[in-house]
Amino acid sequence: MTLIVAEKPSLARNIAAGIGTMQRRSGYLEGEGYLITWAFGHLFGLADVEAYQPAEEANNRWTLKNLPCFPKEFRYELRRGPDKQVDDGVRKQFEIITALCNRPDVTCIVNAGDADREGEIIVRTCVKKALREDKPLLRLWLPDQTPETVRAALADLKPESSYDLLAAEGYARTYIDWLYGVNLTRYATLKTGTLLRVGRVIVPIVRAIYDRDLSIRNFVPEPYFALVSKAQTNGETVELVSKRRFTKDQRDQAQAAADALNAAGGVVTAKKSKKDTLSPGKLYSLSTLQNVLGKKYKMSMADSLEIIQGLYEKGYLTYPRTNSEYLATAEKDKIAKILSQVGKMGYPVRLKESKQIFDDSKIESHSALTPTYRIPEKNALGERETQVYATVFRRFVAVFCSEECKVERTEMTVAVGDEETFTLKGMVMLEPGFTRYDDYNRKDKVLPNLSVGDRVNVDFQVTEKETTPPRHYTIETLNNYLKNPFREEKAAAEAGDDGIADDSEDYRAVFEGLELGTEATRTGIIDNARKSGYIALKKDVYSILPGGEFLIESLEQLKIRMDKHKTCEMGQALKKVYHGQMTVEQSVEMAEEEIAGVFRREVTDPLLDIGCFGDQVGVCPLCGRPLIRGKYSYGCSGYREGCTFRVGLRICGRTITLPLLRQILSDGQSEPITDFVSKAGKPFTARLVLKDGRVEFLFDR
Repeated sequence: MTLIVAEKPSLARNIAAGIGTMQRRSGYLEGEGYLITWAFGHLFGLADVEAYQPAEEANNRWTLKNLPCFPKEFRYELRRGPDKQVDDGVRKQFEIITALCNRPDVTCIVNAGDADREGEIIVRTCVKKALREDKPLLRLWLPDQTPETVRAALADLKPESSYDLLAAEGYARTYIDWLYGVNLTRYATLKTGTLLRVGRVIVPIVRAIYDRDLSIRNFVPEPYFALVSKAQTNGETVELVSKRRFTKDQRDQAQAAADALNAAGGVVTAKKSKKDTLSPGKLYSLSTLQNVLGKKYKMSMADSLEIIQGLYEKGYLTYPRTNSEYLATAEKDKIAKILSQVGKMGYPVRLKESKQIFDDSKIESHSALTPTYRIPEKNALGERETQVYATVFRRFVAVFCSEECKVERTEMTVAVGDEETFTLKGMVMLEPGFTRYDDYNRKDKVLPNLSVGDRVNVDFQVTEKETTPPRHYTIETLNNYLKNPFREEKAAAEAGDDGIADDSEDYRAVFEGLELGTEATRTGIIDNARKSGYIALKKDVYSILPGGEFLIESLEQLKIRMDKHKTCEMGQALKKVYHGQMTVEQSVEMAEEEIAGVFRREVTDPLLDIGCFGDQVGVCPLCGRPLIRGKYSYGCSGYREGCTFRVGLRICGRTITLPLLRQILSDGQSEPITDFVSKAGKPFTARLVLKDGRVEFLFDR
């Protein structure tokens, strides 16, 4: 017997459909020489801190005393619920997996986790925990879940050891994320009194939205004057916008410049037209598909991924968590079969041997998202499923469309005297080609029919404008940023959904680990940030919430550096694990050193001496009751009885440390403090003095 352990029940059913007739048993299927059982995704999770370093406090309350926690060997335990108890269903299913793995008639075990690093280690961990003696271990790798693909993959099983490096990266990523999440979440929560989810990826994502929103909030528009002409020539409006700008106090100079341009008049000095073939956009990766669905249908990333995953599990789409927009050359026969199915539906398609479609150098693990040969029946899908499937299907048809999209491109240069030249670009569609099947946004202007030497009417007006703030992140622009956070947003937009754009830099960033998160994890992390109250998504626009501001500003105060540079540094280390250039242990040591630095600073940096939330830090000078460290301030425990004494945790940008607070309470004032910052952003020096039950500034003369 061959035992197949699937990652989840739906995958087990699809594998069974590819094998043939199978009988349903309690927790598994049997037939045709196979046993198929399943996990429920993660049956196991990493043990919590207390499993390695028990807390001294009662009820296992979080404490700094058992931090940082760096396990010598990470332990996996059966997944526990919010009540810290193992779910009965989880325990029962693992008992079934254990019994099947150790059946005497089971001669080999097949890992049928999802075809990614997470699926790889989910099943590996289950089998490792269950198996009592060595048996041959094989891997079933499914790019889609159609019966035909299942049968082909079962005939081509590889030793599980062929995927050891993928598993190593998966384990390294899991250990490192645990180290950051557990240690820094507990540390920041204990220090602030608020549950702060401090993760290797979630923080730089929230940080990006925070920085953008603060830039917008603090933006001060500056008025200026522009010179714009919108006169008609031969019945068409020709818009000319001067590159020159004039400040708000240069109105007269702007008017003089406009008069000079109008007096000079315009003339066509150059014109060239050429017929061209327009290329469709590329096939979709997960993030580029989510970009389109967010923009067109206002689907959140979590919603779109759920639908895409569902279509994959029904056998209609290929594996969704892909970071590539290209196909492997070895897939040409498979694509030809799908095109044959699509052609029978009346679409003009053919296999194209193009580097813009088939490029092995731009595939890490999985090819672009495409339909499978299994086309859904009419009305088989719900409205949202139809929107997603149709988006993928139309792009597939466009990419392999046998009809060329022919256009005529025109570029015209207009000189306005000796003052300025303007370049106008336009395009005329001659044959629609792929645009009949896929969305295409025309941005090109219609130009008047003019020749070199013809006059162009101009009427430049002085137009008052304002500088504009940066735009909020959208699903599309945030995704572009996360895929390559070191690329300028403008360049990312230009490279976005253009079939002929050079995307080599983006793929280099992904393959080297310079992205923030991965296609497999990014959606879930962003959704966690939403559920945690850090960011909001309205239609397809992200914005920061007060909880997100508190997270970022608290980490700044605690001097916890979780920016894109540090996260990408760890991402690069994980890629080295995948390529066999670094061990799991070495990558974990990198993370431990970074985390240890946070706890070293707790001891060595005087500005971090602020105690933990709830600590008793002194005696109230007004009523003598205990003074308690709160979320934003040190305050009297007698506030319910009316005592109003309170000292802010930060005053004008300066952290009020415990030694500083105690000096003020004992001496009535502090030494001169030089690093206060005013609301206008100017530094100043002052003492803090205790006066009439309040702490006030005292400026030395």
